Amino acid sequence: MNESQIYIAISIGILIVILVMVVFIGRKKQQARLSKLATLSFLLVIAGIVFGESRFIGYSLIGSGVLLAVIDIVKKIKNTKKI
Repeated sequence: MNESQIYIAISIGILIVILVMVVFIGRKKQQARLSKLATLSFLLVIAGIVFGESRFIGYSLIGSGVLLAVIDIVKKIKNTKKI
């Protein structure tokens, strides 16, 4: 394995640990689950990290994931203001 693959593996491992922590802590506090849009954006960012060797594909996937996350945040803010 070269250095970039090691960094990618470490990044994926850290993201998985964070996801597991969110799932277990979220069950105790009964927080709202991730929306479908947030889940899709999370998966796109992970895919961008995995396919990071091809810069165009990696950056496109990460950018798409961030864009969807921002859209999800804006939708949630608008819904809370209506209530």
